[in-house]
Amino acid sequence: MTAHPTAAEIRAVNTRYHDVAASDYDAKWGIAFGGAGREQVVRKLHKALGPARAGPPFERALEIGAGTGYFSLNLVLAGIVRNAVCVDISPGMLAALRANATRLGLEVSTIVGDAERLPLPDRSFDLVYGHAVLHHLPDLEQAFGEFHRVLRAGGSVCFAGEPSRYGDRIAAVPKRAAGMIAPLWRRAIGAGLRSGSNGSAAEDHDHQLEFSVDVHAFAPADLARAVRAAGFTDVRLRGEELLASWFGWANRTLEATAEPHQIPWLWRQYAYRGYLAFQAIDRRLLEPRLPAAIFYNVMIAAQRPL
Repeated sequence: MTAHPTAAEIRAVNTRYHDVAASDYDAKWGIAFGGAGREQVVRKLHKALGPARAGPPFERALEIGAGTGYFSLNLVLAGIVRNAVCVDISPGMLAALRANATRLGLEVSTIVGDAERLPLPDRSFDLVYGHAVLHHLPDLEQAFGEFHRVLRAGGSVCFAGEPSRYGDRIAAVPKRAAGMIAPLWRRAIGAGLRSGSNGSAAEDHDHQLEFSVDVHAFAPADLARAVRAAGFTDVRLRGEELLASWFGWANRTLEATAEPHQIPWLWRQYAYRGYLAFQAIDRRLLEPRLPAAIFYNVMIAAQRPL
């Protein structure tokens, strides 16, 4: 029987994987800081918080698992956040974030730290937020206790991009289908099989850790209970991406098998624009009507009581 990893082991593997992934993370996930990137980030924040909480700019905000800065830097550029503090367990990710901030002419504070033990004073932020980070944390209850501690009375907590348990299982179907047709797809676009190594054996091993760093997929009701148990109120739960996730994961699975420089520009445009089109269908038609559990992602927001 395989022993479950300890919390320390989970943190160590997350640090190691994200340090290695940092150099090409933005390119891999299509992270951008232009108008399209800002629109995506602002829309996600507004959708999660709701119109009543998302209106005024946040004077001081804390991002958990900030990565290379996709959320924080875009929110500062959009004027939604005035002063951003970015925490991540990975020094490599924060180095990439600082490089992005310098390129954009922005100033943000970065802290290498653990979400369950934030080196920050009580009641010092108006907003605590993150994207695709909760599923990496070994101790959610402790983490939400810390988020509650550092928020000012009336402040908001908001997380998006968290995998739902049922939605994650559904998304496995297009991934498997894409894996089966990948050889035919590569032949059709004229791309070769991606080489198995682009660096040292140690670096290749570290990239394989991507499959070990995700420790949760959430039942939305369980996530809401964890938030309430930390003392938050006015919990707002919503699903995000159904058709877009099927389309996106099928294409990403195909692309992962091919040499990147051999994937045609026209294919990339089709994949990008198609993903945005399915996102719009999800947002306008499906997300307001269907239960959160069937979507690929869950977003949750709540408030520290006054």
